[in-house]
Amino acid sequence: MGGLGSISTPISISSPIPSKLLNPNPRKNFLRKLSYPFLEFHKSQSLVLSSHFPSQKNNVTGTHFTLKAASSSSVGTADYTEEPATKVKFQTSISLPGCSSSLALLGTGYREKVFAIIGVKVYAAGLYANQSVIGKLDAWKGRSAAQIQDDLSLFKTIFEVPLEKSLQIVLVRDVDGKTFWDALDEAISPRIKAPTPVDETALSTFRTIFQGRPLNKGTFIFLTWPDPSKMLVAVSSGGLPTSTDATIESPNVGSALFDVFFGDAPVSPSLKTSVATGLATILK
Repeated sequence: MGGLGSISTPISISSPIPSKLLNPNPRKNFLRKLSYPFLEFHKSQSLVLSSHFPSQKNNVTGTHFTLKAASSSSVGTADYTEEPATKVKFQTSISLPGCSSSLALLGTGYREKVFAIIGVKVYAAGLYANQSVIGKLDAWKGRSAAQIQDDLSLFKTIFEVPLEKSLQIVLVRDVDGKTFWDALDEAISPRIKAPTPVDETALSTFRTIFQGRPLNKGTFIFLTWPDPSKMLVAVSSGGLPTSTDATIESPNVGSALFDVFFGDAPVSPSLKTSVATGLATILK
């Protein structure tokens, strides 16, 4: 179900850059309270710090990352990074209902469906997480992006730690709500081998959010896990949501949905590749 994608990994730092960042510790900086927490992908000529990575699978070409002050990607007081295939801009830090602190953007990608051999982009997606998640990943320190991407245990750890993470989906075309849910359910249900009554109720609740609801281009959908047992769903057509539409209380459904995007057959390979590349940079 997945389409091939491009890497867009956040690296953004407030200007001016302190002199000690000329010899930075990316992981330490990430954990610092929103001072310099983001990795943002740029095709600019900035030469402050450049790390080259080899091409990854899924036909992703080699790219470079630069540590630089946010400038052209800045809109007002918020910093953004652009997913290059769809041109959708993602805030590098967001505050969401149900989360105790701001979440940092780890990577972006897009979802593509193929119709009659023609790839059609459906939405862009970005993964956000509580910054403290990085402190739980010491076992992967020094791993390459390819090693991280292929290690399902790392993504399982990210999901299972009791710290907030959220998937933002931004539609890049009009989609009928039923069509969107059917595609999501088609991916989730096979991952739940023996659904319990709790799982069935959760799936029914999930379904009612989208049934009969038009999802126009530009609509935001947030799937937020405050902890592994609970998922908050929010749909917004006017920017970041101020409330949630539903609470899904099923560890199996929440885990299955996370696996849809970060398991061994992700629906958006570009998103998983982007997150893996960003984490490899942070965990050097």
